[in-house]
Amino acid sequence: MATIYKEFTVEADAAQVWEALRDFGAVHTRLAPGFLTDCKLDGQGARIVSFANGLVARELLMGIDEANRRLAYTITDGKASHHHASAQVFADGEGRSRFVWITDVLPDEFAAYVEPMMEKGGEAMKKTLEKQRE
Repeated sequence: MATIYKEFTVEADAAQVWEALRDFGAVHTRLAPGFLTDCKLDGQGARIVSFANGLVARELLMGIDEANRRLAYTITDGKASHHHASAQVFADGEGRSRFVWITDVLPDEFAAYVEPMMEKGGEAMKKTLEKQRE
């Protein structure tokens, strides 16, 4: 199983970053606009997200851990036989956070497709979260 690990610093308070991350149905507006173009909740604990590159995915919420500021989801359709991800926010001093996003994917070859998408997604998130701070 391939694991893709992305970590970046956000110049924003961890509580503010967590508030945006935990808003599962607003990921396209509060967390990664531009990278994501739409998000619809399906009423069954999942969201249907549309990416700027045309990809559409159903992401099933696996859990929201308020105490540890961690959200986990899995993609239930698509070509990968397994795709599970989690994102977690850590305080990193006053007004600063560490955002950690980890995805496990099978088959391993899918990592070559998922990793650049996570890179672009991370860039969009950092930009959006820091802009919201202003």
